[in-house]
Amino acid sequence: VNLTIDGREIIAHEGATILAAALSVGIDIPRLCHDPRLKPVGACRLCVVEVEGERGLHTSCTMEVAEGMVVETETDGLAAKRKTVLELILDDHRVTCPTCDKNGDCALMDYSYRYQADQFAFGGYRPGPVEPNFATGNKAIAFDPQLCITCGRCVRICDEVVMASALTLTMRASSVEVTTPFDMPLNETSCVLCGLCISTCPTGAMYDRAALGQGQIKDLEKVQTVCPYCGVGCTIELNVNRETNRIVRVTSPEGSVPNDGNLCVKGKFGLEYVHSAKRLTTPLIKENGEFREASWEEALELAGGRLRELRDEHGPDSIAFLSSCRCTNEENYLMQKVARTAGATNNVDQCATTCHAPTVAGLAATFGSGAMTNAIDEIKDVDTLFIIGSNPTEAHPIIGLEMKKALTKGAKMVVCDPRKTWVANHADIHIQHKPGTDNMLINAMMRHIVEQQLHDPEFVENRCENFDAFRRNLDGFSVEQAAEVCDVPADLIRRAAEMYAAGDPSSIFYTLGITEHTSGTENVQNLANLAMLCGQIGKRSSGVNPLRGQNNVQGGCDMGAMHGDFPGYQKVSDEAVRFKFAEAWGVDIPTNEGGRVTDFIEQAGDGILRGFYVFGEDPVLSEPNQAKVIRSLENLEFLVCQEIFMSETAKLADVILPASSFAEKDGTFTNTERRVQRVRKAVDPPGQAKPDWEIICLMSTAMGHPLSYNHAGEVFDEMASLTPSYGGMSFDRIDQVGLQWPCPTPDHPGTGFLHEGQFTRGLGRFHEIKFREAAELPDDEYPYILSTGRTLYNYNIGNMSQKSDAIRQKQSKSFVEMHTSDAERIGVVNDDLVTVTTRRGEVTVKAVVGERTRPGALWMPFHFVDQPTNRITNDAFDNITRTAEYKVCAAAVSKS
Repeated sequence: VNLTIDGREIIAHEGATILAAALSVGIDIPRLCHDPRLKPVGACRLCVVEVEGERGLHTSCTMEVAEGMVVETETDGLAAKRKTVLELILDDHRVTCPTCDKNGDCALMDYSYRYQADQFAFGGYRPGPVEPNFATGNKAIAFDPQLCITCGRCVRICDEVVMASALTLTMRASSVEVTTPFDMPLNETSCVLCGLCISTCPTGAMYDRAALGQGQIKDLEKVQTVCPYCGVGCTIELNVNRETNRIVRVTSPEGSVPNDGNLCVKGKFGLEYVHSAKRLTTPLIKENGEFREASWEEALELAGGRLRELRDEHGPDSIAFLSSCRCTNEENYLMQKVARTAGATNNVDQCATTCHAPTVAGLAATFGSGAMTNAIDEIKDVDTLFIIGSNPTEAHPIIGLEMKKALTKGAKMVVCDPRKTWVANHADIHIQHKPGTDNMLINAMMRHIVEQQLHDPEFVENRCENFDAFRRNLDGFSVEQAAEVCDVPADLIRRAAEMYAAGDPSSIFYTLGITEHTSGTENVQNLANLAMLCGQIGKRSSGVNPLRGQNNVQGGCDMGAMHGDFPGYQKVSDEAVRFKFAEAWGVDIPTNEGGRVTDFIEQAGDGILRGFYVFGEDPVLSEPNQAKVIRSLENLEFLVCQEIFMSETAKLADVILPASSFAEKDGTFTNTERRVQRVRKAVDPPGQAKPDWEIICLMSTAMGHPLSYNHAGEVFDEMASLTPSYGGMSFDRIDQVGLQWPCPTPDHPGTGFLHEGQFTRGLGRFHEIKFREAAELPDDEYPYILSTGRTLYNYNIGNMSQKSDAIRQKQSKSFVEMHTSDAERIGVVNDDLVTVTTRRGEVTVKAVVGERTRPGALWMPFHFVDQPTNRITNDAFDNITRTAEYKVCAAAVSKS
C-alpha cells in the first residue's frame, strides 16, 4: 500500500495501521495506551492524526492504511489537542516526577515535556500516601493508583497475552480504577507474577516493589543478557545501579528475541540470588570435618594435585568431571576439554543425563540431530499443537504464551498428560493416560492413522527408511488394547490421531514427561516415528520439539560435555575426529569409554571412581534415591565443588571453589531452539569469587596442563573453529540477536527449522518400538504411582528461585497433589500434612487435594532442600542414556 505521511511517500503492508506504518519509517506518533503486543483500542486519544479527505481526527493505532492515503501526524491543531489531553491526564495523575522511580522511562513525562503540558492547568494538588490496595503486601508488584492514567494496558495484557485475567477495571468515567476481581489481594487471584503489567505500564503506577527507592531509571545502566532459568533463553536487561554494584530490576525490550519483551515470574523476580548473603566468597578447604578459608593458590594446589595423583595412580576411570548446564558454552567447552587433556579421561557429563539425554539419543538415531526442530516464533502459526509429557505454561511460560497466540488464531490442541494442567484444561482433546504408558498410546495412534490411510505415503517413501518393519510392529497395538492399558476412552485416542494427522501443519511438543522413564529414548523415537509417518516435519511450524529444561542444557550437549561426543556431536569413537582434536589441543585423546553422572555415583559407591570434580551441579538433590547418592559420594577419596552457594553436594566436598553467577561473567548460552545468545557481565562477583571459565583454566594448570585465555570470546572462537554447526558464529555476529545452528559459515543466516528436504542423517529411520512397563509398579504395599516435576514459581533444586522473597511468598514449601477420591479414602483434606513413602524413604509435605491428578496418581515438585523429593524417587534408568525414571515409582501415602 502506497501512502504519504508527513510529506514522505512510504510503502506499508496491507492491513497495517497508520501508527505501525509511521513507526516503521521512524515517524514517532505519541501514544500511551498502545503496546504492539496488544490489540489496539485508541483509548488515550494521543495518537490521533489528520487524514486528507476524512472528517475529524482519527486514532492512528486503529485506522488501517489505504492506497493513496495522505496523513499528517504533527500539526498545530494536533499539538493543541494533545496538550489538552495530557493536561487532563496530569490533573488526575497526581504525579511528582522528581521522586518517581520511573523517571527516565516514562512516556507521560516525555510527552508532557514535548507538548509543554501544564500539570496545574485544571487546578492541582499534592499527592498523598498510597492507600491500601490489591497489591499492598505483595513482594513482587507495587501499585500506586495516584500514578495510574487508567489506560487499561495492564488489564489488557493480562487478558490478551497472559490469559490470566487477574486485573480488571471498576467504576465508570473519572472514577475508573484498576483493581482485581472483587478487590482480592493479588496473590490470591489468578495472577502468575509475570510482571507484564509493569512492562506495559506507561507511567510508574505498576512497578517492581523491590526496586522502589533503589535508583531512578534515568540513573540505571541496562545490560542486555539472557535469563538464567529455563531453556527458552529470554532476552533480559539487568538494570544496574553502578554506585551500589547491584541489579535493581529486570526488564526486557519489546521486540526482543525470542520473548518479545515478555517474561515469567522467575526471569522478572527471581534474580535476588545474585546478591544473596549466602553466596560463597572465598575458597574453602575441609580439615577434620570442618571448612576453613584458604587462598586460591592453596585451594587450587590441593584440588588439582589430588585429582592428578588419583589419575596417575588409578587410571583415567578413577576420576570424573561433572559440567553445568546453568553455565556458559565456553565453560562447558573448557570442562570437557580439561577432562580429556588434563584429566586424560572421557568421564565427563552434565545434567542432560538427568533430563533430556533421551532426546539427544532418540532424535539423533532417527533424524541425525538431537535438538528442537523448529523456532519459537513458528509456534504461533501451528494449526494443531500435540503436547505430550509437557506443562509449558509452567515449565516454559514464554513458549506457553506462543501457544496461547496459536489458540487465539484458531489452532487445535491435543494434550496427553496424567494431570489437568492449563493446556489440558484448554485442549480440544485431553488424554489423561496412566503414567508410563506413552508408547502404548503413541503406537495405537499410529496404527489407527495407517489403517485409516491418514499418513503421508509420499513423505514416507521419499524421506524415510525401515517403514515395513515399523508397520509390522504396529500390528500388536490396537486402539482398544491401548485404551485398556492407558485407562482412557478409545474414542479419544482415535480423535487425537486424526486431529494430529490432519493438522496443516501439526507440531509435537514434549519435555521430561517423555524422557524421564526407563523407556525414555524409545518414547522420543516413537514421537519421531509419528511425525515422519504424517509428514509433519521439515517445514515451518511443523516438527518434533523437545523443550529443554535448563538455560543452557542444549549448549552443554552442543559443547561435548558428554562421554561419547566432542563439541558439535562429533563422535569420540571416530578416529579421524580424535585426530582433529588431538592436533588442535596438542595431546593424545583418551579412548576410555567414559560414563554418565548416574554411572559416576554408582562407581563412587563401588570404589572405582575416586576423584570427582563437580561444577555447578548438586547431584545430592537432583539425582534419585538420595540416601544412596550421599553414601556413594562419601565414599570418594576426593571431591572438589565449584559453586556459588553451599549446596548439599558441596557440604561433602574436600575443596570448594567460589564461582560467579551468570550476571558476573561474559559468554554465551544456547537456548532450546538452538539459538546462541550473548551473556554479559553486569556486576562484579562477591569477595574472591571468580568467573567459572577462569577457575577451570586454573584447575587445568594445577593438574599439570597449563591453560589460559584473555576473554571468554577467545574460548568461543576456539570452539567454533572445531565445531562445524557453530563455525559461522562469533561474539560480534551474535552481539544483539543470536543465531540458530547450524550456522557453518560467516555469511550463513542460521537455521530456523531443521530437516527441510533431507534429514541430517539422510533418510529418517523408523524404529520398531515395543511397550515396556515402568520399572516399579504399584502393589498392595505401595498402591500409588508417584511422578515429579516443576512448578511455575520454582526451578530445579530451588537454590536460585528460593532466594527470591516474591517467589517464597507465593511458594516456599513442597506438597503432594492427590485425587479427591484417594484423599477421602485415607481421611485427608486439603493442607493436611501427609507422609509420602516409597521403598527408598519418606518425606512429609502438605496435601493438595483436588481433581488435577488421576485417581491412584500422586505428583510432587522437587525444588525444596528441606523436603527433598528425590529422597524417595527410584534409581531405575533408561536402557540407553541412563536417565532416571522420575515419572513413575510406587508410593504410599498416610496422614501425618
